[in-house]
Amino acid sequence: MTTPLPSWPPRHTDRRPTVPRIAVPREPLDPARTGRRWVRRRARGMTAQAAAAALDVARFDARQNSRHEDLAGAERGPAELGEWERIARLLADAAPGTVYGPDTDDVVRAELAADAAAREAELREAMRTAARAGDEAVREELTRRADGYIQADVDTWLARALATRRGHYQDPVAREEAAAGLLTPPVLAHAALLGELLRLVPDAGVDQLVFAARLAGTEPEAVGDLAAFLAHARPEGR
Repeated sequence: MTTPLPSWPPRHTDRRPTVPRIAVPREPLDPARTGRRWVRRRARGMTAQAAAAALDVARFDARQNSRHEDLAGAERGPAELGEWERIARLLADAAPGTVYGPDTDDVVRAELAADAAAREAELREAMRTAARAGDEAVREELTRRADGYIQADVDTWLARALATRRGHYQDPVAREEAAAGLLTPPVLAHAALLGELLRLVPDAGVDQLVFAARLAGTEPEAVGDLAAFLAHARPEGR
């Protein structure tokens, strides 16, 4: 006898699964980077002459620091000197009267763009990790309850919802995120095979496709290959 699918969402109880917090990525401490940023703030509005004078001071400081063992190996000092040298060259090659501005510095703008892309990627990964942890917490809670819900039922419900694009999975973004790792490989393989079988036999009943879940649970990679084969063999336009 086939276990009936659980209603969704499950009925309310006093117990609530823990909602994970998203860890916001923080920029690691980088003395060299800090030094370059400090130089850029100091150099803002400087002319070529002013930057050259600041470079002379930075070179003097570097010579002094080299005599102190505790400062000789520090990363920030050489980074500051290198940045003064770069800015001084930049202004020397610019039109007379040009003043330095980080906002128009191609090197700074490229760094900011790379930083923004890295932060966005880290934040997305953190959100995906939190979402995955949340799904696992809900599945654990349902498995513990003695209400007829078991993890296999939940996975089957998710696979059918993904295959038929129902509920949450009507949204293309939600389907893409699920395929990117929010659902386990057996659920994704089950959904892919169900989708192809339902295209072959649109009026197939739930009881007729139970075998797909069993196959996906034991050989998800093979089931995924089978789904891809059926999709490739599908006539054009279907």
